[in-house]
Amino acid sequence: MKTIILKEPGKFQTIERAEPEVVGSGEAIVKIRKIGICGTDYHAFRGNQPFFSYPRVLGHELGAEVVALGEKQTESTLMIGDRVSVEPYLNCNTCQACRRGYSNCCERLNVLGVHTDGGMTEYLKVPIHKLHKSGVLSYDQLALVEMLSIGLHATNRATVNAGDLVLVVGAGPIGISVTQFCRLRGATVVVADRFESRLNFINRHGIADQSIKVEKTLTPEHLREVFDGDLPTLIFDATGNRNSMLSTFNLIAHGGKIVFVGLFQGEVEFQDPEFHKREVTLLSSRNSLPEDFSEIVSLMEAGRIDTTSWISHRTDFDHLSEEFPTFMRPDQELIKAIVDV
Repeated sequence: MKTIILKEPGKFQTIERAEPEVVGSGEAIVKIRKIGICGTDYHAFRGNQPFFSYPRVLGHELGAEVVALGEKQTESTLMIGDRVSVEPYLNCNTCQACRRGYSNCCERLNVLGVHTDGGMTEYLKVPIHKLHKSGVLSYDQLALVEMLSIGLHATNRATVNAGDLVLVVGAGPIGISVTQFCRLRGATVVVADRFESRLNFINRHGIADQSIKVEKTLTPEHLREVFDGDLPTLIFDATGNRNSMLSTFNLIAHGGKIVFVGLFQGEVEFQDPEFHKREVTLLSSRNSLPEDFSEIVSLMEAGRIDTTSWISHRTDFDHLSEEFPTFMRPDQELIKAIVDV
């Protein structure tokens, strides 16, 4: 089967691998149909992705078809031919985090396409309980469920409520997904980004209540103008940019919450007296939970989340190596790229 490997930063290689075989009753083989390319993949290509080693097969946002099931699938409702979204978080089920229901931050977590080889291949063997089926959604939609689950999990971490004033910094796909889930809960959401094209996309599709073009850095004075004299009660930073993330400590309302959805390689520093004076709650948000996948599939099937306009770029296996680097250029006005397998 055809497989694309990221051998080292900036270098893809297409190889042939043997197709996987179903070994146990808890496993399935899926035919990969669509792959979403995300920030993790771009960071890995550039050589600055944490928790990553080379060579690696990328791909963890997957829409797939079930083509084989292990025997005696007594607890599964899956059938050959089902369309599924793949939950790429392979957790151990035995560590303290897993026992407490935090499988998203398992102590021995392996994420497909990050810690272990992922879905940039024709067929993939996965645990059957990591497959979330839909008889309604397309493979394009199913490939975006994992991305959306990151935003939903972050929103759940923050316990967003109606009446919250939310600032989302970073208008990439993750920031957009956070925005959508916050608005579903009745919050007022303002999105900030330095790329005009992303803000134009958000304004054109009515994704946020307002948007802010970041020229140099956000200031409390500017935010008070946007939020009618107040500061945001919740800030989600989805940039992965150190300066942006550290600036949030000066922008949050007293008693507010900051959620770091993105991450950078380095130390988080802030003025402790100011942090205490505001009684700020600082949260990180990593991956998502199985129930997040189920909720998103239901929301998409009900038409409450529409990702049709999000897919701005497409490629396929034959052209991925040459086109992947171009997606990162600012002039491409990228929102989301999909690989057709």
